Amino acid sequence: MSERETTRLIAWSQELRRVHTRLREALRVTREALASGDSPGHATRDLLLYCHGFCTALNAHHAGEDRTLFPAIEAAHPGLAPVLRALEQDHSMLGHLLAGLQDAADRAATADELDAHVEGIAALMENHFRYEERQLLTVLEGLDLEADPGETLGPL
Repeated sequence: MSERETTRLIAWSQELRRVHTRLREALRVTREALASGDSPGHATRDLLLYCHGFCTALNAHHAGEDRTLFPAIEAAHPGLAPVLRALEQDHSMLGHLLAGLQDAADRAATADELDAHVEGIAALMENHFRYEERQLLTVLEGLDLEADPGETLGPL
């Protein structure tokens, strides 16, 4: 295997780690906007901005995994099908939670309600990322997939 091929293969594992780091940071910024202590209107405006970016990025990340990455992994490693189905279920649940947060922010819900939405997302997202990293990082280092990692895993 050439150095270029090795670099391309390892890029999938590294890019997944980078995307997860950026999404964790986006969630941190969203949480800070909510906890800022400013007037509810100001916090809600900030949250709408951060939520839109964060929600869009997380949904795009999961859509890319479901559309491109997971089918390639399953083709190369059929035994991982149950892992991939569990991750896809998480994607669906996170999509519902993100829609709930967006709805709460759009209707200027109380800070406590917004916080409850963000905490639910944070808990599931972190659990999902850790499970995904434990199960897939090694597999990704050997995955031969002709696709752009940044596009597949979601640009931020």
